[in-house]
Amino acid sequence: QVQLVESGGGLVQAGGSLRLSCVASGTIFSINDMGWYRQAPEKQRELVAEIAKGGMSVYADSVKGRVTISRDNAKNTVYLQMNSLKPEDTAVYYCKADVLSRNGLFRKDYWGQGTQVTVSS
Repeated sequence: QVQLVESGGGLVQAGGSLRLSCVASGTIFSINDMGWYRQAPEKQRELVAEIAKGGMSVYADSVKGRVTISRDNAKNTVYLQMNSLKPEDTAVYYCKADVLSRNGLFRKDYWGQGTQVTVSS
């Protein structure tokens, strides 16, 4: 079993910053892509940013220039540094990891439980 635990969400004023963290633990052989998604009320879950094991990253157009994703492979951890936050960034943020287990023979996407980010105007 693999668990993902997010932290770092909270309430911040527009223009402020937050840093989200997500730690993966359990029977992990290796982790491929790790990413952050978000879901606002009555909206579909959407990609915020994703980072490959080697460090290549992609970002949603709505957050480019304001958000940086990074990871520490030794700690099975992914981070999301968010700056210049806007009220429209308000959502539950979820971490996702593409995990290989059982000596690399089993592959599955795992999700965290989510962390709330609220940006006030």
